[in-house]
Amino acid sequence: MLSIHDQGTKLCDGFTRREALRIGGIGLGGLSLSSLLRNRALASPATTSELPGFGKAKSVIVFGLVGGIPQHETWDPKPDAPEEVRGEFGTTSTKTPGLRVGELMPKTAQLTDKIAVLRALVTNDNSHSSSGYQMLTGIEHNPLNRESALPGPPNDHPSLAAVVRALREDRGLPSSIVLPEHIWNDGNIPWPGQDAGFLGRAHDPWLIKCYPNENRFDVPGMTLPEELTQLRVNNRQSLLSQINKVQNRLADANAVQNFSLHSQKAYNLLGSGTARDAFDLSKESEQTRERYGEGRFAQSCLLARRLVQADVSLVQINWTRIADERKLENQGGWDTHAKHNKSLKEHLMPSMDQTFSALVEDLDQRGMLDETLVIMFTEFGHTPKFNARAGRDHWGKVFSIAMAGGGVRGGAVYGESDKHAAFPVEGAVRPRDFLATVYHLLGYPPHTEVYDPVNRPTQISRGEVIHQIL
Repeated sequence: MLSIHDQGTKLCDGFTRREALRIGGIGLGGLSLSSLLRNRALASPATTSELPGFGKAKSVIVFGLVGGIPQHETWDPKPDAPEEVRGEFGTTSTKTPGLRVGELMPKTAQLTDKIAVLRALVTNDNSHSSSGYQMLTGIEHNPLNRESALPGPPNDHPSLAAVVRALREDRGLPSSIVLPEHIWNDGNIPWPGQDAGFLGRAHDPWLIKCYPNENRFDVPGMTLPEELTQLRVNNRQSLLSQINKVQNRLADANAVQNFSLHSQKAYNLLGSGTARDAFDLSKESEQTRERYGEGRFAQSCLLARRLVQADVSLVQINWTRIADERKLENQGGWDTHAKHNKSLKEHLMPSMDQTFSALVEDLDQRGMLDETLVIMFTEFGHTPKFNARAGRDHWGKVFSIAMAGGGVRGGAVYGESDKHAAFPVEGAVRPRDFLATVYHLLGYPPHTEVYDPVNRPTQISRGEVIHQIL
């Protein structure tokens, strides 16, 4: 909530530095969309690439299985390894000759002709926060293996979603949206690397905290909350007028440039029927909603497809923990330190398999898959051996992710791990290479530049495009 007061260190003009930062960083509720609609930075023009797939993806959907995808039970099973490594589950054949995946993903297995698998991704980091930062930004966290790391310098590089928002102009809705909540460690500690960092708040992806399975949304600027009366709206407008009175005193401060212009745009979006329609899942058939699954994450994936149809360039869906009467192990998440097999069999894998296959099939049937890149994303894998609690722990030495549509070559498998899926043998790639490939598919070479609030250029990627999967 924005507040005006005189406490804190004052700038030379008498306005507090804290208040200047607050004006530039209004939260994501109510009419605060104005803070996200100013100072659009234009990227350097992308040049034509000679590699296949360049610019094929009109949009990206990040299917975020945060907590760690277990490589042994998904894309890189080791059926000939000892039981303490391979686990209790077998494998299943796929649509791709010679490729077998974990037996708990039968629906996805029949879609591998549309999927490329990276089997040797490496972060060398075993902490959610810091390995996640590297996967989201392409930059190693300083230091590595730092759990519950906080956002901020020196780990202040922009996320994939933020870079896309800097590259792509908003078309009614913001060009990057994150659902249904931010990524956090215990204690609600947010991972670093989820926002625009040093690129400036204007490029933050739009975070929509929602429960689409219950038709509950906290959509910034789309509707008036029930408790927000017209009188309170008028009062907020009055508050904006008060802010405008001091605007001239901060004319050179990047945090408030064009504030009035973008405040008006926020009010206009408030009544946008097109924007509201994108979030209206009642327009989907019951059959479609059931195909995706009934949970919060599943229905967020269906919402992601609708947002892509509404010209949103990137939608990231973060897996959410689940607290309900079933008392699922590991909070219903992929961080399976205890009872790994039980969690996979009873909840995680059936839910993932149903929703991921539904998303890919839905896009394909609508003729959207060729221009929509879908990424099965995670921050690391799991240990080759089980621990004393029948769980698998964190493992960033080698793990797998998958990509479908949007210019990737279906049926491709790149990279190989050793006989225990513990270390890469060949084709190792780093997060910076994975992100360089995503930008390539969107039509931006790695050397493309975006600009921070003082117009300093930053190259969007330090990696190399993985041409083997294009």
